[in-house]
Amino acid sequence: MRKGDHLTELTSTTTSPKELLWAVFIRLTLSPIAMGVLLFGSAGSLRYWNGWLFLVTVFVLTIIFAVYFYKKDPSLFKKRMKIHEEQKEQRTYSKLMIALFPITFLVAGFDYRFGGSHVPLWLVAVSFMAMVFGYILIVIVMVQNTFASRVIEIQQNQRVIDTGLYSFIRHPMYMAATIMCTAWPLVLGSYYALIPILLLPVVLVYRIKNEEVVLRAGLDGYREYAKRVRYRLIPFVW
Repeated sequence: MRKGDHLTELTSTTTSPKELLWAVFIRLTLSPIAMGVLLFGSAGSLRYWNGWLFLVTVFVLTIIFAVYFYKKDPSLFKKRMKIHEEQKEQRTYSKLMIALFPITFLVAGFDYRFGGSHVPLWLVAVSFMAMVFGYILIVIVMVQNTFASRVIEIQQNQRVIDTGLYSFIRHPMYMAATIMCTAWPLVLGSYYALIPILLLPVVLVYRIKNEEVVLRAGLDGYREYAKRVRYRLIPFVW
């Protein structure tokens, strides 16, 4: 069994609400702890207020929307807990993401420790609003597409979603993630942390190209949909 498969097995085979809630509790507990260790460990201080702003906001928003989807769409909630990719290319994507985010947090923390960046408060505030906006967009995408699994797969009875945000762009979830994540460094008060996170769109392009191969081959109507909606990640660009 590969590393991470145990948690995947737990969430993919979960049938009882208690088991699902336990899996969610583990995920929601470990993630902020890991981010906190990276941010404050590299910053060398708990006075890193940008780190607290980021962590508290992400944690609160995640809790609110986790409760919402647990009650409104538990099947989607369970699919969002899956982490194991079947495609080799997507496993490569997962490894890249596992490296990209911690590096971004470490750079931001060290930037605070050594005083490399002086991001003005107004820019932190604007970036904070962009981060929250991106997070809300992700939630809207999940509301509009109940097939929005975390992993690349063709689900039983899956159909093409071509309404809402999907009528303008083929992968609105990735667009929203790009907006949210590229705001992180400035919320964290670091210009230098922009360097690693700006690789995110490149990594997402890699993921999208493989995902489109899977969708075109296995999802009825996707080829026609791709002809109607030209843009994949950034409207009017690509």
